[in-house]
Amino acid sequence: MILRNPGRGLFSLPGSFFLFALWWGFFPLSCAVIHTRIAETPLPPPAPPEVPAPARPSGGAGVAEEIRSLVETGTPSSLSRALTLIRERSLGGSEFGRIMTAVTGVLFRKVYPDIGISLLAPDPPQTHGYTRLLRNGERGTYTAPPANSADYLEGVLPFLALFSETREEPLLKALPDLLKAEAINPLSVLAPLFIGRVYEQTGRTAEAAAAYERAYGLSQDCYPAALGLARINSAGGKGEEAVRLLSELAGRYPDNMTVKRQLALTYYQNRDWSRAEPAIAEILRQDSQNSEFILMRARVLVEQGLFFQAQAPLDAYGALYPQDRLYLFLRARVQAEGYRNRDAALNYLRALLGSDLPADDEAAVYAIRLFMESSRPEDQDEGRELLRRLLEAGNPPLPVITMALQDAIRREAWREARPYLTRLLNERRSLQDLLNAYKVERGLENKTAALAFARELYERDPSYEEGAISYIAILIDTGRQEEAARLIEGRLANVPGGTIKSRYHYQRSRLRGNEEAAMNDLQSSLFENPRNLSALIAMFEIYHRRRDERRAVYYLKQALALAPGNAALKAYEQEYAALLGNTS
Repeated sequence: MILRNPGRGLFSLPGSFFLFALWWGFFPLSCAVIHTRIAETPLPPPAPPEVPAPARPSGGAGVAEEIRSLVETGTPSSLSRALTLIRERSLGGSEFGRIMTAVTGVLFRKVYPDIGISLLAPDPPQTHGYTRLLRNGERGTYTAPPANSADYLEGVLPFLALFSETREEPLLKALPDLLKAEAINPLSVLAPLFIGRVYEQTGRTAEAAAAYERAYGLSQDCYPAALGLARINSAGGKGEEAVRLLSELAGRYPDNMTVKRQLALTYYQNRDWSRAEPAIAEILRQDSQNSEFILMRARVLVEQGLFFQAQAPLDAYGALYPQDRLYLFLRARVQAEGYRNRDAALNYLRALLGSDLPADDEAAVYAIRLFMESSRPEDQDEGRELLRRLLEAGNPPLPVITMALQDAIRREAWREARPYLTRLLNERRSLQDLLNAYKVERGLENKTAALAFARELYERDPSYEEGAISYIAILIDTGRQEEAARLIEGRLANVPGGTIKSRYHYQRSRLRGNEEAAMNDLQSSLFENPRNLSALIAMFEIYHRRRDERRAVYYLKQALALAPGNAALKAYEQEYAALLGNTS
């Protein structure tokens, strides 16, 4: 038994000196490994506190077994305690003390690099088996343990050579050794942590999460396991769970930059721009040349509409990586949304749209929208060609299907729109999808289906003005004038002036029983929005029926300027060619 008695020294029982000498000579041949779970406390950097002395293993095990158990446990606090015991027992000069110090130092450096702890230069015994494992690990050479080995450290130390590996083959080769090591010592965090890294890097996220949970369940000092869980949660759509976990870590390790970087990245991936911006700024205060976070900051500023502030980080990043796809995309957005310069934006987008364009490329979808919104037919053709490429890529994502649907609606190709609409309604059924469904069914003159979609849209969100206007329009189309009138009066009493109020006035004009009353509403509509195409066409048609050519041409010119490709207006354009000044 080992006793601590300040008055009598470390070994105080009769004959203890003889037993100690006999034990020290016999130790190198011993294979016994006694595992005990160590009482731990959190280890805030830079000076980790010592944990309370753990309970001694039963059976008279000595300090060497205690040190080995602490090293095998593998948490920052247990490793720190092992170094303290080596120093207190003056074992630093012994072969055992030197190799345990070297192993502990490598574990701190590789597994817990953010823990601020002073370590002596390693001086491992040259002929020790662990020394060979550590050296091979530095070279990136994996050394499999002997098949009959029951030594836990022989099972886990070789993986340090693969700690930053991403290739599947070498990682999977190490997996059986790690699983065996975990069976040897199920109280250590190292094996499940390493197993989690293997599974994560090879795409087996469920198994990775389970392994990380085992490691973190053994000790919350094992923050790399929590970081792994946060990465998996974030990638799996559980962003808020990742934020919660990382926020807890940040509270325990306020100076840990790895935790702060992961938290900033998670905010960014969650598109939580308001929280991402200060988190990213803090990283850049510590590492102003971090190009990844410089570009992330530019993205956050663009997403917040701060286009001019985004110029500085974009300039800094562009000086290093001028062909980066996200960089070019953000440059395009600054031009299109900040400076309203569509041509400059399209030039940036053309620079990044290559032949190997991925189907889920956000920049490509953005480019299609800009091309389609252009008034130049050649731009629209370029946009449709790009859309065709994305649709042919195989199972295109929903944003691409949405663009295809909007293009079909724009061209009034109602039957072409149907398959796109069906997929969107089955997989998403957003308010915009329901609005598009109403448009398609109304275009196909399927009033019953159009009414059903408009009613669903209105009932889901009565405050959505587009939905309310669509519902009113189809109520009028299907002869439900009284219900439509009640809705119009209620909306007009509460809606502010502008384009929305203009549209309600137009719908009310459709309920009027005579042209004079209708014209009063149409004039109110154009007062609120002089570019209301429906109101312009309605005014033109009234004067056309009255054969008032001068006033008819006045409204027809404005309508043609807004919709030069409108099929109905094209017919009138021929009729009024002379008055419009068309000599061709």
